[in-house]
Amino acid sequence: MDSQLKNSFTPTLDFSTMVEKTKVFTLAQVAQHKSKKDCWLIINGRVLNVTSFLVEHPGGDEILLESAGKDASKEFEDIGHSTTAKNLLLKYQIGVLEGFHVQEPTGANADTKLSSKGPTERKEMIAFVIKDKPSIKYGCLFEFFVPLLVASSYFAYPYVTVISKVDY
Repeated sequence: MDSQLKNSFTPTLDFSTMVEKTKVFTLAQVAQHKSKKDCWLIINGRVLNVTSFLVEHPGGDEILLESAGKDASKEFEDIGHSTTAKNLLLKYQIGVLEGFHVQEPTGANADTKLSSKGPTERKEMIAFVIKDKPSIKYGCLFEFFVPLLVASSYFAYPYVTVISKVDY
């Protein structure tokens, strides 16, 4: 009974029907959709309608709008998106680019990638740890004496130049 309950709350996608219904677009068709109200991208041969994602994108909508209407595969890979972000592509996919054959995830791996995150998976969140650098013991001395040296040199220069011109 627990497995039935678990399966009823875990959404999965049936790729066999998705592949049959996949629409094929040309580059010219995708190029027409490059505004804030209608934004399409191509990533790895997938045509994505990211109009509703513009507001939610962590990097801001400008990044998506720069690549709108064209192939953004290189930019997407260069950023180094997480597995979650890569799996999110399927949510916004509306078709494939003409001439591309997109492989869909198969087997148990597909179910885990597309299933909704449960409370147990939240423990696997990736985070960056920022450590404070150890402070230099005598760093405050440099912060004080370097400006003092510069200021004293500034005021001493006119005095030294006047003294050197005086004949004894």
